[in-house]
Amino acid sequence: MTDPRRAIRAPKQLKEMNAGLLEQRDRGELPFTLPVLTVPGRRSGAPRHTPLTVYALDGRRYVVGGFPGADWIRNVRAAGGHATLDPGTGAEPEAVVLTEVGDDEARTVLAAWPEVTPQGAEIMIENEVARDASPEAFAELAGVCPVFRIDPA
Repeated sequence: MTDPRRAIRAPKQLKEMNAGLLEQRDRGELPFTLPVLTVPGRRSGAPRHTPLTVYALDGRRYVVGGFPGADWIRNVRAAGGHATLDPGTGAEPEAVVLTEVGDDEARTVLAAWPEVTPQGAEIMIENEVARDASPEAFAELAGVCPVFRIDPA
């Protein structure tokens, strides 16, 4: 049986928060860098922009789909992983391919996620994606929450 958490979509407050962050980023008002993934919409083909937390581990970069039913995940899959990543540092956006990793590699990234982004982990717990903020609870999300490795296109 499929885990029902795989259908959990991003909560409304997260979508609103992301929209606000993108507006602040565009105005240069954020006190931190905010990477933004751009991928074509799976139906419209129009560019869709999503702020994401990028995690670097052993020379590789990863993003976690904290809400497995999120539109950005569906769009990435429909685009064959092809996207653009703007690192938010003033550097030029780069063409990338997001490759969904297997459960073993995903466990390592997921176990670190509560430390990488405590606020993001808390939102996942509040929305019943994860049971608590322990590395073990997040590692158990392998196969539920997709983890994508970011590779140059």
